[in-house]
Amino acid sequence: MAKLGKRTRAARDAVAGKENLSVEDAVALIKGNATAKFDETVELAVNLGVDPRHADQMVRGVVGLPNGTGKTVRVAVFARGAKADEATAAGADIVGAEDLMETVQGGKIEFDRCIATPDMMPIVGRLGKVLGPRNLMPNPKVGTVTMDVADAVKAAKGGEVQFKVEKAGVVHAGVGKASFDEAKLVENVRAFVGAVAKAKPAGAKGTYMKKIALSSTMGPGVTIDVANATGE
Repeated sequence: MAKLGKRTRAARDAVAGKENLSVEDAVALIKGNATAKFDETVELAVNLGVDPRHADQMVRGVVGLPNGTGKTVRVAVFARGAKADEATAAGADIVGAEDLMETVQGGKIEFDRCIATPDMMPIVGRLGKVLGPRNLMPNPKVGTVTMDVADAVKAAKGGEVQFKVEKAGVVHAGVGKASFDEAKLVENVRAFVGAVAKAKPAGAKGTYMKKIALSSTMGPGVTIDVANATGE
């Protein structure tokens, strides 16, 4: 077994035995131990009591983090004519139609969010096998299939986060950077947890939110008290 470095050992020692913390304490601990040479992302993982193989237990949604993510989001828009011009003016990084489809089919995916006007979905639909596994497929339920492309682009650039439960029943997302003020990270954590709580599906049985964990890119994680995070 490889030896742990001093920084890693110190971080693990700092969180040892600390569980079910308040959001404020968890944020302070994770932020204080984010000592990598780059601005680490603060990541939240929520373990849910659902089985996403069943349609009535699927959890997905979108939330605008009050203080943004601290991440530069590259946005691609499938649109034509005036809507393409609107997307470009709003700050979209890539705008196209069949040409963009061919680029994606060729394996070149240089974007983090994909938006499309409804009339473009027959084209975008051909990319399901490429975009679907990457959670990039435009979907009207999260506002990425829309005629209001300008607002969608601005929301994506401004800190909007999409979430979708994975096979193991976990939802995760980056909720800010370690350089953020503690209060801003706390607000973002509570906003994300609140959005996941509101997205509880009709088919969920028993305990919906089982466990919430907070970590940084290079640091260990700590668990957050579910009742504290949800305000219950």
